[in-house]
Amino acid sequence: MGVAGRLLAERHGRHRREHPLLPAAYENPAVAVTEVAAAWEVEGASGSVLVEGGEVTGYLLGAPKPSPVWGANVWVERAGHAVRDPEKVRDLYGDAATRWFEQGLTAHYAVVPDDAGLIDAWFRLGFGSQHAHAVRAVPHTPYGEHPELLVRRATRSDVAVLAELELVLPQHQGLSPVFSAGEVGTLEEALAEWEEDIDDRSYTTFVAEYNGRVVGMSVGCSLEKSSAHSGLARPDNAAFLSFAAVFPDARGIGAGRALGEAVLNWAAEVGYDCVVTDWRVTNLLSSRAWPSLGFVQTFHRLHRLLGH
Repeated sequence: MGVAGRLLAERHGRHRREHPLLPAAYENPAVAVTEVAAAWEVEGASGSVLVEGGEVTGYLLGAPKPSPVWGANVWVERAGHAVRDPEKVRDLYGDAATRWFEQGLTAHYAVVPDDAGLIDAWFRLGFGSQHAHAVRAVPHTPYGEHPELLVRRATRSDVAVLAELELVLPQHQGLSPVFSAGEVGTLEEALAEWEEDIDDRSYTTFVAEYNGRVVGMSVGCSLEKSSAHSGLARPDNAAFLSFAAVFPDARGIGAGRALGEAVLNWAAEVGYDCVVTDWRVTNLLSSRAWPSLGFVQTFHRLHRLLGH
C-alpha cells in the first residue's frame, strides 16, 4: 500500500504542476496513501498491480456503485490508478477488466487527471469523455452588472419558480446529445425541498430577472458540501458552483453567464480562493458556458460500455 501511495503522490505532483489550485497535501505519500486505502476498502473493490524488475510501478483499483443509474458498473475513482508509464494503464485495465466482465460488470467509469498521456491511454482502451471537473481562481476584479438583467439573491417569494428551475437541468440532460438516465423528480417534491431549503444559509442562491420575470438561478456553497469533489479533487478553501439553470425560452440572453458571474463574485466577497464546478461534456450549454468563464478542466470522467 505504501508503494501505491508514493505512485499516487508522484502522479498528483505532476498534475499540480499543470493545475496548482489542486490541494498540495497529496504530494506527500503519507497523505496520498490514505486515498489509496479508502479506494481499496470500498465494498467489492478489486484491481491489478504492475511489477517490473521486482518493483511495483503501477496499480489500478475499481469498485461497483450500488445505483441502477450507472448500470452493472465498476468505477476507477480519482485515487484508483497511478503508473510510472501511462501506456501501462492499458495492461492493468486489461487484467482487471477480465474479472469485472466475468462478474457481469459491463459499464466502466474512470476518473482520470488532466494528463495527456493518461487520457490517451484510456481513450485507446475504448473509453470516451463523459463528465468534466474544473476549477478557477476567484476574480480579482468583480464582474460588472448586465444592464438588461437583474441578478439578485433569491427570497422565499421565489420558491415556486426555483422549484420549476430545479427540474430544468435534469430535463435538459435527458435530451440529445446528453441522454442522461438520471431521474427527473416531480414539481411537488421540488417545491417541498425549496420550502425547507430556502433559509439554509450554507447555500447562496441567485436568480436572474429579465423584463421582471425570473428566468434562471444559480447556487453557490462550500465545496465541502460536495462528495463528488473530495480528496485529490478538493482544492483548499474552495467554493462550489453547484447548480445553474435557465428556462429554455430565455436562453441566449446572457442569463447563464450572469448567474455564473454572480457565484464567482460571491465567492471572492466571502473569502474563498477558488471555485469548482462540473458538467456533462455532452451538455452543449454548460460545456461552453463554464470554460468561457475561465473554468479549466482538472479531471475527466471517462466511460466505456462493454460488448458494444
